[in-house]
Amino acid sequence: MRGGTVAVIGGSIAGCAVATAVARAGAGQVVVLERTSGRLEDRGVGLCVHDERAVELRASGALPEGIAAHPLRRRRWVVRDDAEGPGGRLIWQQPFPFHSYHWGLLWRGLRESVPAAVVYRQGEAVTAVEAAGTCAGTAEGEADRARVRLAGGSVERYDLVVGADGYRSVVRGALCADSRPHYAGYVCWRGNVDAARLDELGGLADPFPEAVTTVCFRGGTCVVYRIPGPGGPRVNWVLYAAPPQDGQLRLDDPTSFPPGALTPGLAEHLDALLEREFPPYWQRALALTDPADTFVQPIYDLEAARTAGGRLLLAGDAASVVRPHNTSGAAKALQDATALADGWRRSDSFEELLDGYHRARGAAGRELVALARRLGRAQVERTPAWAAMDGDGMAAWWRGQLDGAPGIGGRAMAP
Repeated sequence: MRGGTVAVIGGSIAGCAVATAVARAGAGQVVVLERTSGRLEDRGVGLCVHDERAVELRASGALPEGIAAHPLRRRRWVVRDDAEGPGGRLIWQQPFPFHSYHWGLLWRGLRESVPAAVVYRQGEAVTAVEAAGTCAGTAEGEADRARVRLAGGSVERYDLVVGADGYRSVVRGALCADSRPHYAGYVCWRGNVDAARLDELGGLADPFPEAVTTVCFRGGTCVVYRIPGPGGPRVNWVLYAAPPQDGQLRLDDPTSFPPGALTPGLAEHLDALLEREFPPYWQRALALTDPADTFVQPIYDLEAARTAGGRLLLAGDAASVVRPHNTSGAAKALQDATALADGWRRSDSFEELLDGYHRARGAAGRELVALARRLGRAQVERTPAWAAMDGDGMAAWWRGQLDGAPGIGGRAMAP
């Protein structure tokens, strides 16, 4: 196919990747509609991409060269054991062939790679989307185009509308309204801190620079790893646990407490959990995090009933919300963009493109959601007696979570 107009709703990682992919594949006009008017690169959370996925995505052009990344080689699982010292007791190590990224730096690299012909409009909130063939009163020749309604009231028509608008996707609401995120029963606390501040703890400033350390405790886990940052290396952490049961969090609808918005009660709950469950070194390391860099996010997952149809298509978290344990979110979004571009080049019509995309990426999303659910149950909802585990026991426990999957981080794309 050549030509056609495409609207990409959402201009973050998935949106930038999709816009670049379809523009390079031959779309005639590509418009990105991003609701945020501020600086997206200020988002400072960390993420990881499996080394094999990174090689594939660089080869496809979805992952630009030159974006700062930090190599990770192993994953350490530790428990609190005061007899073993402040760092806790190591119960298992496993290979971890990933590189970590700073969300804002990754987004900036993707944004800078978007072709100049793509129109990127910030501050454009989309309030509704209508699939092709469902628009009452559509003029002749417009029936096979989707409609996008903006917050100001104007309506725009496109040959294809891609929802890259996250877990609260407006586009998904138009394509499959009954597919909504489901709360997993626990939350993640997130934060990051300047790695140089570890000097305040004494000893080595960065004791495990190429490792992910997983702190294990009853009812949860916390992963701690280094990421690059705009001002130098940072220590990123993600702590999974049940929320306080005092009504501080409303979890009936997808939500989060953004950085700097923690209530005093939530901050006290986190401090008490760290003091009670963590080895002293890791408790003090996380306590260095500035409140402005700390937030809490309830965990949800979702499988969209359809990922494409009616000239609408879903990518990234709009298509499937995967619990973060699988370490696959960024790779999956870039794979969606790659699959869309490949399908565009092979297809003779939008209908063929949409059908092929749904068959390929719908299945991939369902597989990731299922694996992440198993990981969440084992690492948060039904944790083992960590202190009694040894290397052999941990290895068997891990294989049980994978249940035949080759590992975490996502699968290779089908050729």
